[in-house]
Amino acid sequence: MKTTILNRSNSVVSAFLGELRDVAIQQDSMRFRKNIERVGWCLAIEASKEMLFVPTEVQTPLEKATENQISEQLVVASVLRAGMPLHNGVLEVFDRAENAFVSAFRVENEDGSLDFKIEYNASPNIEGKTLLLCDPMLATGNSMLLAYKALLKHGKPKRVVILSVIGSVQGVQFVKENFPENTELFIAAVDSILNDQSYIVPGLGDAGDLCYGAKE
Repeated sequence: MKTTILNRSNSVVSAFLGELRDVAIQQDSMRFRKNIERVGWCLAIEASKEMLFVPTEVQTPLEKATENQISEQLVVASVLRAGMPLHNGVLEVFDRAENAFVSAFRVENEDGSLDFKIEYNASPNIEGKTLLLCDPMLATGNSMLLAYKALLKHGKPKRVVILSVIGSVQGVQFVKENFPENTELFIAAVDSILNDQSYIVPGLGDAGDLCYGAKE
């Protein structure tokens, strides 16, 4: 599986990540959402470099010009609720893509173990298309895989592109071992620790709560 980690080289992505992680700036939920969107733009642009293009002729006010256009059918799919700002950023780049939404949430059991459940699944037909699966946090990878399997009810994609903001080493390895071989991962940063509560460290905290407020 091809993996691209954006903060391994200098770019504005690192500035966005710095603000996303900063506890003081996190108090501004609107800015937090906007920074997630901005990372989404960057991830989408990087992902576009691996897509298929075809030369397309267009008419300018002066004469005809040829520019390459994406030839793949794209479906942007997000894991609710934290995935919404990332989805919006990716959709700003791929504005003609179709859209899918899945709710995947974790349930903490009394023995400390975790289960993941799907309660909502809305998607177009994805058969033979490129599925762009968006979730800002790739911790264990379980919710990402559960969302992917739920979307397979709508067809088998030609290939899968995972877009994420911050992941753990374990989560990245899980994706490599459990997703199809032609899956590609574009992620802004990968942190080394996944703690006992399955939170990424240093990470940034609960992305959904920081975007939209704490839940019961």
